[in-house]
Amino acid sequence: MTGGYHSGLDGLLDGRRLSPVQRRIAGYLSDHLDEAIFLSSVELAERAGVSQPSVTRFAVVLGFAGYPELRQALRPLVLGGAPDRSHESLLRGAVDDEIRGLTRLRERLAALPLKELGEALAATEPLPVIGLLASSGLATTLAHFARRIHPDVRLLTHGGCELSDALHAARRSGAEWVVAVVLPRYPADAVRALEYAAKLGLKTAVITDRPDFPAEVVLDAPVGDRPVSTAQAAPLVLAMALVEAMAEAAPLRTRARLEEWERMTGETGTFAPVDRR
Repeated sequence: MTGGYHSGLDGLLDGRRLSPVQRRIAGYLSDHLDEAIFLSSVELAERAGVSQPSVTRFAVVLGFAGYPELRQALRPLVLGGAPDRSHESLLRGAVDDEIRGLTRLRERLAALPLKELGEALAATEPLPVIGLLASSGLATTLAHFARRIHPDVRLLTHGGCELSDALHAARRSGAEWVVAVVLPRYPADAVRALEYAAKLGLKTAVITDRPDFPAEVVLDAPVGDRPVSTAQAAPLVLAMALVEAMAEAAPLRTRARLEEWERMTGETGTFAPVDRR
């Protein structure tokens, strides 16, 4: 590593009293800064052999609100230029996180069981879709597009007894699968609902960021770790790919339902006319 890296990083570490775990993180950064500036806190924790909360605490000890801000301050040491804490810089960082997540998703698409899961979800009726709290938006989008090609999609965005009752009703109606979107931070109600679904005999599929998530089928996509919001571009693309897989599993039904949907939206005036010239 060049002397410029060392001097800049040493300036951040100067006078700090670090724990052994924090010194391990600092040592990894010192040796691998050119790679570390593109890692999420989870990835950095794995490389350094520490926990993700330890990375966050390390950033706070250095005077930052969280790891994303520390990473943003470290990038100029490698890429050149002065540290930029402007709104434009934050936006670039957010876009960079999304691009990195999409790139990682593309690299491992072949390992994901999209085709098989699409066939299974296309065949189950009804199809419950769970999404609570921050995951509700993506679950709503998934359910919206799935309804165009699937005869009975049931969106579940409320926890507690209402969610349990809905899963029970879906099972009694013939459902064999449930799909859930569970992104950080992971709602306890969503985890409990998937456990209850398994007890009911439902097979569980989850779109999340953890390959080890407790479900029968896991479609994992990277997310960011910004302090206020979570990057969701990669999980969104994965959700849309799942809908496409469902459509391909039942092509005749898909065509018929899309034609019916176009007629319905035309008759009800669902969409405002737009001049595309």
